[in-house]
Amino acid sequence: MNYKYIYGPVASRRLGKSLGIAPITNNLCNFGCVYCQLGQTHYIPNEQIEHFKTDEIIAEIEAVLKNPPAFDMISIVGDGEPILHSGLKDIIARIKSLTNKPLALITNGSLLYRDDVIDAIQEVDILLPSLDAYNDSTFKRINRPFGGLAFNKIVQGLEKASRHFKGKIWLEIMFLKGYNDDEVAIANFKNILQNIRYERLYLNTPVRPTREKNMLKIDAKKMDYIQKELGGIPIDFLSKEVYMGVGDNIMESLIALIKRHPLHYHEIVGFLKDKSIDNYKTVIEELDAHEDIVTAQYHGFTMYQYKKR
Repeated sequence: MNYKYIYGPVASRRLGKSLGIAPITNNLCNFGCVYCQLGQTHYIPNEQIEHFKTDEIIAEIEAVLKNPPAFDMISIVGDGEPILHSGLKDIIARIKSLTNKPLALITNGSLLYRDDVIDAIQEVDILLPSLDAYNDSTFKRINRPFGGLAFNKIVQGLEKASRHFKGKIWLEIMFLKGYNDDEVAIANFKNILQNIRYERLYLNTPVRPTREKNMLKIDAKKMDYIQKELGGIPIDFLSKEVYMGVGDNIMESLIALIKRHPLHYHEIVGFLKDKSIDNYKTVIEELDAHEDIVTAQYHGFTMYQYKKR
């Protein structure tokens, strides 16, 4: 059986083997981040609506967890901003009633300033919000928010989560060369972080093809400097494992993974070998010819990406 809303498990540098749930798709988001790996954003307002039928998502979750693959954690992420799905509280509650595995929510943090959002996500074990900017101008330059959303709301939301969210907060900052990596930026980040409670701070930089062609990752020397100033964990230090997939059809499982998480050639080969696929070259050839897949060269790797329509 293949699934519409569930994918993986996929090897995450932060979450181990993570079973993904996508309550929102088609790159629907209230941000248009310059480093996004999913391509052109389809902007939607800062309000929650039922993008997919909540009952259908829950039914699929129930079906998968009756005979689950091996996984370490469930992550709610999607192809856009998952908090914009109005049925999120019900989805979280159903997951928690079905499994004791930890539940993570990956979010841009845009609506955490709202009391109803904090209430909706209280049963989540790990909240993974982003903080990429240090003032309103860098917020607009990097995250390109939907009209009317100001940077102070992002900070306000993170501080509110610090006070009222019961689970753990694993904060991530995406550093972009020439955008938010100089001494002024780091000093501002340090001031902001003093007022936010978090258990982990991940320091990231683009390692996959980004929406904008000129998005460059910072070098190791700069990352060392940032780590000394802010603390935290450079995400490149975390190990990666092989990829797996929910479903019986190998190609459909691969497409489901690539649609939400671009993969390079060696990751795909690892996925296939894990599935005991001996003729992986044939599968790669089929993938190369697939109408929904495009390839791009990125830092010496051939990356496979989903073609947005």
